[in-house]
Amino acid sequence: MPSASWKLQNTGHDMEHSEKNKSHFLAWDEEYRHVTWGGPRSISMVEEFMSSSSSSRLLDAGCGNGRYSLPLSRKYDVVGIDVSANAISKAQTYIKKSGHDALLLVSTITDLPFSENSFDAVICYGVLQHLLEHERKQTVDEFRRVLKPGALLFFEAFGVEDMRYGGEELEKDTFVRKGGIIYHYFSEKELRSLFSEFETVKLENIRVEKRFKGELYTRHHIRAVLRS
Repeated sequence: MPSASWKLQNTGHDMEHSEKNKSHFLAWDEEYRHVTWGGPRSISMVEEFMSSSSSSRLLDAGCGNGRYSLPLSRKYDVVGIDVSANAISKAQTYIKKSGHDALLLVSTITDLPFSENSFDAVICYGVLQHLLEHERKQTVDEFRRVLKPGALLFFEAFGVEDMRYGGEELEKDTFVRKGGIIYHYFSEKELRSLFSEFETVKLENIRVEKRFKGELYTRHHIRAVLRS
């Protein structure tokens, strides 16, 4: 069960009002009208670096329909946030059916509604890649603010060698696709710069070869564990 002592911070912003012109945020609500449950994802990296303590408070930043929040909720005190109300509704349904619980809120990750030093860890898998440069920097600052000193940040995003790289370019290595969703592809150098205020505990480039219509392509992700 999530702790009743979560401290929500009044940021002075109404999410719907402040994000009404950010079509790439609003696009996710439409996306999650159609996204179906694909089953829980592995949380092995979190388990490797954190003890299985129900008192550990974890933020699933950009939780979507709960594919990480659900397995995390079995071991930790979890809060999940997502910009999509449809995603949050689906996550609530899946987690409730599992017999576990988590606090799930509609919120952007660029302006977190939590007090300083609220969390023992933040999980941000496949989320920063869907933001513009200034939003990515703002989000990393927010992560630093809400993490306790010495707390961990678990991160994963697309790498620049990925087969899906390309499209209508908005910024360097950043593209917009059908439906208005943004895709940014990270280099290791950029990632280290973005998280320069964090200690790098582990960083790895993950490349997987995929064959599509007889051609061989690369799927590239960068995964990291960082300490505040």
